[in-house]
Amino acid sequence: MAKRFLFLLSPFLTILLLAVTVTESEAYATTTTPYQGYKPEKFTHLHFYFHDVISGDKPTAIRVAEAPGTNSSAIKFGVIMIADDPLTDGPDPSSKEVGRAQGMYASTDLKDLIFTMVFNLAFTEGHFNGSTLAMYGRNAIMTKLREMPIIGGTGAFRFARGYAQAQTYKLVGQDAVVEYNVFIWH
Repeated sequence: MAKRFLFLLSPFLTILLLAVTVTESEAYATTTTPYQGYKPEKFTHLHFYFHDVISGDKPTAIRVAEAPGTNSSAIKFGVIMIADDPLTDGPDPSSKEVGRAQGMYASTDLKDLIFTMVFNLAFTEGHFNGSTLAMYGRNAIMTKLREMPIIGGTGAFRFARGYAQAQTYKLVGQDAVVEYNVFIWH
């Protein structure tokens, strides 16, 4: 009789033990609505010019690494550049600066001139002063219109998602002025 009682009691104890364990453990994730500081979603279109200056005595982008064959490659495969490029409201370098594109780009295609871009677009003027957007993606710079994803942001752009369209406005040697149209939900 005692064996039968223990046999019946065993599943009950197992269930009780599991119930106690589940109630005492921390949840992996919780969902709350709304997020503290979250406002209803907005759609924003930004338009600015990106100035990537490699030449001269005040470059805004510098080469920090390269592969052994980079200099003999027509497309500079393996080069890594670090940049702190101005973003302006017009194509002229003396236009009003609205922010900085801070990050890096690397030549990552063996056949074509294609960069992987990793940038924080840090805004320093107007309504979005102090806010940033995170841009990460493939930039086939010889293509007329390129598209790269916006994968996040800070400040006014918290929870941002969207895309950036880049189009070369002017190219002088290796220095470039690139027109950007950025479309984001935030």
